[in-house]
Amino acid sequence: MRLATLLLIATSGVAFSQKKMKVDEIYGQYCSGCHGAKFEGGMGGSLVDGEWKHGSKDEDLYRSIAKGNPQLGMTPWEGVLSADQIRSLVIFLREKEKQTLTKGIEYPKPSPDKVTKTELHDYRIETVVDGGLKSPWAIAFLPDGSRLVTEKPGRLRLVDAKGVLDPEPVKGLPHVVEQGQGGLMEVAVHPDYKKNGWIYLGFADGEKGDKKCITAVVRGRIKDKEWTDQEWIYRPDPKFRSNAGVHFGTRFVFDKGYLYFPIGERGGMMEAQKLSSPVGKIFRLHDDGRVPKDNPFVKDKEAIPAIWSIGHRNPQGLTMDPRDGALYNTEHGPRGGDELNLVKPGSNYGWPVITYGMNYDGTPMVSITEKEGMEQPLTYWVPSIATCGLDCYTGEKFPKWKHDLLVGALAQQEVRRVRMKDKKVVSQEIILKNIGRVRDVTGAPDGFIYVILNGPDRIIRLVPAD
Repeated sequence: MRLATLLLIATSGVAFSQKKMKVDEIYGQYCSGCHGAKFEGGMGGSLVDGEWKHGSKDEDLYRSIAKGNPQLGMTPWEGVLSADQIRSLVIFLREKEKQTLTKGIEYPKPSPDKVTKTELHDYRIETVVDGGLKSPWAIAFLPDGSRLVTEKPGRLRLVDAKGVLDPEPVKGLPHVVEQGQGGLMEVAVHPDYKKNGWIYLGFADGEKGDKKCITAVVRGRIKDKEWTDQEWIYRPDPKFRSNAGVHFGTRFVFDKGYLYFPIGERGGMMEAQKLSSPVGKIFRLHDDGRVPKDNPFVKDKEAIPAIWSIGHRNPQGLTMDPRDGALYNTEHGPRGGDELNLVKPGSNYGWPVITYGMNYDGTPMVSITEKEGMEQPLTYWVPSIATCGLDCYTGEKFPKWKHDLLVGALAQQEVRRVRMKDKKVVSQEIILKNIGRVRDVTGAPDGFIYVILNGPDRIIRLVPAD
């Protein structure tokens, strides 16, 4: 659109920009005339071919839209569009660029009757459990080769070493509220399980007959298929329970007697920034629930002393690299902006003050992606992949993948292998794609890689092709 055109729409444009316009409407109103209704280009260049004349970073795109280039006929839009609207256009263009550049690419789509090839390893898949599960969420491994599997409706199931699913769930579990995305979620066994028998559960906690709930953590033992010896590890004050059906978080990492776990912000947004609220946080406790004396906020009278880091949206992946103790999490952004973070004590990860995403309906959220005192993600994904499940692979079956991060994704139905070096992402590879929504991915003690899939609900494992 030429500069002369700007004069014709200036008055109406300013008023128009005050409305909660969706990003596709903004593009159609202000950009399609020059760049094409399908982003293919016209008077202006294509916006989806991956070629950017004035810089390919997000900040370069933002500057081009805001400042324009009058010599080339590119209108400066910062006087017409708000900063958050311009930011939403950047996200929108990244989505369309990604969709165009990946169209036609064939990703590894495994099946039991063929070998799936990847850059470093070839593998086959084996079905562990096919049928009998409803909304499986997490898996844990017992020393005798059997497995524990959580089902979101509130059941804990046993799968023996041969892959036979016990038709009866474990009895006597604490009351679980199934509400939206929440229910019975995480399960893990204590590192010294052989000695103490402790099993940990993360679930939506609330009263019977009431949908108000919040993520809580308990531990107990299983004796004769019954839950016993229960102890609360972390149970937030009931005043923080919510009817919201979103953003429960929850994964467990054990290290040197400590337990790390996240709680999502439950749709509370700015609650993630409040040290007095448990939502939108990652916690560190002793594995018996005591608060460590060296936690970063223990001396703050307004803070919950168990908090390790703040400003998280919906963390559904948490793992630790045993080589250096680096703690990593993956979390859902809104529309765009799913993150991989290096989690450091006392740090603020920015939600919802900064984000690389926008609202699901395409309306703008915020204009800034950085702010002093807030951490940047190691990488982020636009469009969103809907991260769920994260593991640092430490097995021997796939030696060339050792210490790579395995990132699960619900919406994109994939597992990504992310290579780290000096706590930075150096490469990514999609190693599994389009056989179901990936709810959990984890390396087992035997070195095989287990994947929980939703739709259809089943458990598979990756085994070396040779």
